[in-house]
Amino acid sequence: MIILNQSLNRLAATAGLLLGLSFGQAHAGDVKLPEFSRHQLDNGATVLLMPKHDVPLVALDISVRGGAVQEPADRAGLATILSELMQKGAGKRDALSYAAAIDAVGGRINVGGGRHALSLSAEFLAKDSELMLDLAADTLRRPLLEQAEFEKVKTRSLQSLKAAKDSGPDRLIGNYGQAWLFGDHPYGRPVSGSEDSIARIDYADVKAFMQDHVGGNRAIITVVGDFDSKSMLGAVKKRFADWKPAQGKLAELPGAPASGTARVLLIDKPDATQTYFWLGNLGPGIDDPARPAQDLVRTVFGGRFTSMLNTELRVKSGLTYGARAGLDRLRGTGVAAITSFTRTDATEQALDMALDTLKRLHDQGIDQATLESGRNYMLGQFAPQLETAAQLADQLATLELHGLGREQIDQFGSRLRAVTEQSANAATQVFAPADRLAIVLIGKAEAIRELAKKYGPVSEMSISDGSYSPSAAASGRQQD
Repeated sequence: MIILNQSLNRLAATAGLLLGLSFGQAHAGDVKLPEFSRHQLDNGATVLLMPKHDVPLVALDISVRGGAVQEPADRAGLATILSELMQKGAGKRDALSYAAAIDAVGGRINVGGGRHALSLSAEFLAKDSELMLDLAADTLRRPLLEQAEFEKVKTRSLQSLKAAKDSGPDRLIGNYGQAWLFGDHPYGRPVSGSEDSIARIDYADVKAFMQDHVGGNRAIITVVGDFDSKSMLGAVKKRFADWKPAQGKLAELPGAPASGTARVLLIDKPDATQTYFWLGNLGPGIDDPARPAQDLVRTVFGGRFTSMLNTELRVKSGLTYGARAGLDRLRGTGVAAITSFTRTDATEQALDMALDTLKRLHDQGIDQATLESGRNYMLGQFAPQLETAAQLADQLATLELHGLGREQIDQFGSRLRAVTEQSANAATQVFAPADRLAIVLIGKAEAIRELAKKYGPVSEMSISDGSYSPSAAASGRQQD
C-alpha cells in the first residue's frame, strides 16, 4: 500500500549525455524530449507513442483521469484499494496465474491510485509487448474484483497504516499536514486513506467507483520503447479502441482554502522518543510560471544535502539525520513544507533553528554564488530522470494529464539559467513565514505540550485516532 501522498511534482531537477535524448544547440547540455506522436481514439482515449530503440524494452503508462479527488469525502483511499484489487486477477487469470504470467517473462505491472488519476505502469521486453498490452487491457477493463481478495486488500491496508503509526510516523506526517492545512477540501484527504475511511469502504463502493471513474474516455495511453509506431498503434487500438466510457462525471475541484495564520496540531504518541515536525502552508500549483525560480529556492533551502536546513539541523548541530523542504505541486495550488525530526528533549531547539533558517532565507535571500551552485545541482540531477523508457513514459503521461507542454522538459535548462538573483529572492516567499505556518508535531504530548503553545494555538489528537483530522477524530470518538 502507498502510505505517503503521491506527489505530482515529477518534473524537477541536468546535464550530461543521455542516450536516446537530443540536445539543443543553444547551450551545451540542454535536454530535449525525443519526438513522439499523438493519436486520438474514437472513444476519447489519447495515445502517445515514442519509439526508442537503444534497449529492447517497451514501457507502458496508462493514466485514467479522476483519481482520489473523485472519491466520496468519507471514503478516502477508495482509488488506492481499487488499484491494488485490480492486480489480484483479471480477464481469465486468477490472482496467481496473473502474477505468474508477468513473472514468466520478467515483466512488471503496477497499478496505483493517485490524486488526479488511477495509473497503470508496465515494462516488458519488446518481444513480449503483446502480452504486456493484453495484461494491461485485462487489468483496467476486465479485473476480477473478487470479494475475497477485496477483504484481504482492505485488511492489509489497515494493518499497514497501524504499523506505520507504531514504527514510522514520519511516513504519515504529510497526511496529517495536508489534512490540517486543507481541512474539508479534497486535497486534505489522504490518497491512501485513513483507518476510519478505509474501514467504511465496502465491496460495493469499489465496484461503483470502477464503473463511474474508469473508462476509455478518460485514458492517456503512453508507450515508449523499441517498437514500430504503426504496428504499436494498431496493437493499442485492438485492445482499447472499444473501451467503454466511464459512467460518472468528473467533479470540479473547489478553490483552495485561505492560507491562514499560525496554528499547531499536536499528535500524541505517548511512547515516542522523538518529535516529528511538519511546517507548511499553501504553495504554488503545477503550472506556476515562476516554477524555475521556486524550484531553485527549494533546492538551496532544503532540497539537497548541503541545503540551508540540512546544514543547520544536521551538519552543524547534529539535531537530526535530515531536514528538508518540499514543494508538492497540485492543480491550482500546492503545499510548501519543511519536515524533520529530533529527539524529544531537543524539540524546541530544532523547531527554533528551522524557523530561524526560514527567517534568514526571507531576510538575507540567496546570493549569486549560492544561486549558481543550486542551478548547477539541478542541471546535474535532471537528465538522469529522463533516461529510461519507463521514466519517459511517466513524464509524457504527467505532462498530458495536467495539460502541460513539452517545453517543461525542452526549456528546463534555458528557463533555469534565466533565473536571476532578483527573481530567486522574490521566490523565497514560496515558503510562508512563521506567523502563517500550519504546524504538525507528532511526539510525546506530555513532554512537548507547553512548548507547542509557543508556535500558535494548539489542537490535539492521538496517534491512535483513526483520522488525520482533529475534528474528524473527535467526531469518531463521540460516535464510539
